[in-house]
Amino acid sequence: MSIRFPFQVAVYLDAVARDDLEASLATFTPDAVVIDEGRSRRGPEIREWRQTTASEYTYTTDFRTLEGQDETHFVALHHLEGDFPGGVVDLRYRFELAPDGRIARLEIAP
Repeated sequence: MSIRFPFQVAVYLDAVARDDLEASLATFTPDAVVIDEGRSRRGPEIREWRQTTASEYTYTTDFRTLEGQDETHFVALHHLEGDFPGGVVDLRYRFELAPDGRIARLEIAP
């Protein structure tokens, strides 16, 4: 089975790389859930999360791979280096897509 790179995941990753808050938020469903640093955020809380994470640390990110588990589940691997605790980390962005293709769930963890 061939799995395509999902459009909304590509838009999200590009928007985050460009620090485009509105474009990144548009990729989520209204009731989406984001789990980052062990904390869940839902719906409107995602805006606050994106605003906070974008300004909390200075870092570079290097997209490494995207693997499709099936038509709605994808894992993107990113390598980050910056002034956050530890300075270097590989993070997995686990995406779950809604039937309309938008992001219904995103979990970010090592």
